[in-house]
Amino acid sequence: MEGKSASVRGLNPTGTGLLILLGTVLTGAVLWLDWQQGRSLTTSLLLPFLVSTALVAAIGYQAIPLLKQLKMGQFIREDGPQSHLKKAGTPTMGGVFVAPVGALLGIVWSQFNPDAIAVAITSLGYLAIGGVDDWKSLSNRKNEGLTPKGKLLLQAAIAIAFCGWAFYSRGAAITNVHLPLGIVPLGFLFWGLAVFALLAESNATNLTDGVDGLAGGTGAIALAGLAAIILPKEPQLAIFCICLSGSYLGFVVHNRNKAKVFMGDTGSLALGGALGAVGILTENLWVLFILSGIFAVESLSVILQVGYYKATKDADGKGKRLFKMAPIHHHLELSGWTETQVVGVFYAIEVLLVLIGLASK
Repeated sequence: MEGKSASVRGLNPTGTGLLILLGTVLTGAVLWLDWQQGRSLTTSLLLPFLVSTALVAAIGYQAIPLLKQLKMGQFIREDGPQSHLKKAGTPTMGGVFVAPVGALLGIVWSQFNPDAIAVAITSLGYLAIGGVDDWKSLSNRKNEGLTPKGKLLLQAAIAIAFCGWAFYSRGAAITNVHLPLGIVPLGFLFWGLAVFALLAESNATNLTDGVDGLAGGTGAIALAGLAAIILPKEPQLAIFCICLSGSYLGFVVHNRNKAKVFMGDTGSLALGGALGAVGILTENLWVLFILSGIFAVESLSVILQVGYYKATKDADGKGKRLFKMAPIHHHLELSGWTETQVVGVFYAIEVLLVLIGLASK
């Protein structure tokens, strides 16, 4: 990674610069979708996108001082990058004013589409789990909330309930997965894959939320990309995704480096829940896997780190580390990358993944 660090050393954008670039790219992409579809102002995707962005950004100016008054200051891992220790006390649980706004606007703009409502309920269900987790961490005054087992069981319960509704709503067709070479009927295997997709997606976005603007920005790009892919067949769900994409862009206004607020598990679990639910409903798990490449690599780096450490334990019970720190964004930081360099490169990779997803349809 040292060679890679040297190659990006000359490029060190500011958090504001990345926000402007992200907003420009996303707005341009939504304009392109409107133009391609021949949409008028009243039916445009740009209007809900901009309203969601502006509303979350505006609410943030009121919500952040309130979170400070409620003493919602983040506790920073002592074993994390030392540069992060100065972030201690930054308000967390910012997801409480991001996902609900995007979900509500998405429901309204989709004309109360049942699928959009189901996705919103699922996303907000994960938000509730994340909220309890964040609250327990704050109450315990250390970066530990729900037990991993308890958290996973709650996530699985919501995933099973959503998959049951999806099967009831859409019938046996929901068990199909669209691959580049054709449609693969999964049958009973659908249940295991769908539940796994929701669990994996929500936990992967959670792990990605460790650098200012990273999860919010990559999530906004992924949601917009998913909207573009499903728009021809699922316009109402596409509008929902666009609203949620705008809401996470609005959050980056406050979460860019140096962050004034963190989304916490509250926002990151909700983000993954929405992505997973839309992917399942639209039979686009393969495309979702492509769009979630960043999140998957973040999760894989943690799995590899833990596995390698356990496999190399010596007689004293100490193992070796595959990365300097996991998830991989922390490894890059400890290799000499700045936070904004990590975020900028990951944004670019996420845009590329969206283009690959569009090409694979």
